[in-house]
Amino acid sequence: MFFYLSKILWFLVDPGNLLLLALVVGSILTFTNGTKGRGVLLLRMTTLFALIVAVFPIGRPMTLALENRFPVMRELPAQVDGIIVLGGVVDEVVSRSRGQISIGGGIERLFALADLSKKYPDAKRVFTSGSGKLLTQNIKEADVVGPLLTALGLDVDRVLFEGASRNTYENAVLTHEMVAPGPAETWILITSAFHMPRAIGVFRQAGWPIVAYPVHYKYRGDEGFQLKFNLRGGLNELSAAIHEWLGLVFYRLTGKTGSLFPAPS
Repeated sequence: MFFYLSKILWFLVDPGNLLLLALVVGSILTFTNGTKGRGVLLLRMTTLFALIVAVFPIGRPMTLALENRFPVMRELPAQVDGIIVLGGVVDEVVSRSRGQISIGGGIERLFALADLSKKYPDAKRVFTSGSGKLLTQNIKEADVVGPLLTALGLDVDRVLFEGASRNTYENAVLTHEMVAPGPAETWILITSAFHMPRAIGVFRQAGWPIVAYPVHYKYRGDEGFQLKFNLRGGLNELSAAIHEWLGLVFYRLTGKTGSLFPAPS
């Protein structure tokens, strides 16, 4: 139920959808004499919001706070028992339809897996991702990512694939059930830097004191305040940031993480 509610909620609060809805409602109201003034006001407010998003980098500091929460791992553990990489790299629907891999983003996650696999040849390797798409649960990312892993030099026969998870919480719970890690084992978790706080939170809540290995940074980390004029870019930045922060809030409210903004231990 949580999965479906989260998808519906995000559809309703996505800044892009809200902007379009405000434009539609405002335009409709202007056609009626009794509500024309309200429609004009709504359109003006929507225009102002769009201008603010286009000019001011609202989503950037929100994302930087997430990316900077867990630092780049400069020193690797001497012993690693397992490496987990979260999906969100391949568009499983397009890949299955076209018969070739379609990368959707975050390919750095798999680069890191390939690199760490060389450093720790005896470590277990897990790719965890089913489908986060509401209407295409029959096609799983774990089922189509194999050729890409092979192209990166990984032996797919040595990779464990968890393909039933639909979100980060299920990534943690189902992977923990699958590998049953020992209390003294050291496991590394690879995911995008902006996603790492929520990912670490759910893995810890699942009883897994995992080591964070953030990759796929969007920003340098020391960006100053820079004005711009890019509505599409501003909306994308804001939407991604709000999505992740809402995820943190609702995961905390539903007990899927033990803290609102997980930090390095």
